[in-house]
Amino acid sequence: QVQFVESGGGSVQPGGSLRIACAASGFFLDYYAVGWFRQAPGKEREGVSCSSASDGSTVYADSVKGRFTISRDKAKNVVYLQMNSLEPEDTAVYYCAANLMRRSCQRGPPLTYEYDYWGPGTQVTVSS
Repeated sequence: QVQFVESGGGSVQPGGSLRIACAASGFFLDYYAVGWFRQAPGKEREGVSCSSASDGSTVYADSVKGRFTISRDKAKNVVYLQMNSLEPEDTAVYYCAANLMRRSCQRGPPLTYEYDYWGPGTQVTVSS
């Protein structure tokens, strides 16, 4: 059975940290570029970060650069997003997605329409 699931979301105060995970079963994440996206109510989904399977390169949206880090654990078939110095503006549902057409990320944040397979999302709430 193919599964693609995010976990690790929750509620934190501004300045706090969370690590969310994207776990796959039934296929190998290291075959594909994997992106993290987020969407707040009433807002368009936006790309946050991408991890390339081909060369290990990563990209980040300007809004999270220096605070978020994407990484892979190939043995566990998991992609993580470490989120530090969280701000209220980071509040959103976070999704991971795989791009079945490529192994490397494009320059700049990942684009929603280029990603083919999505997890159900995990809620991240940052408030005092």
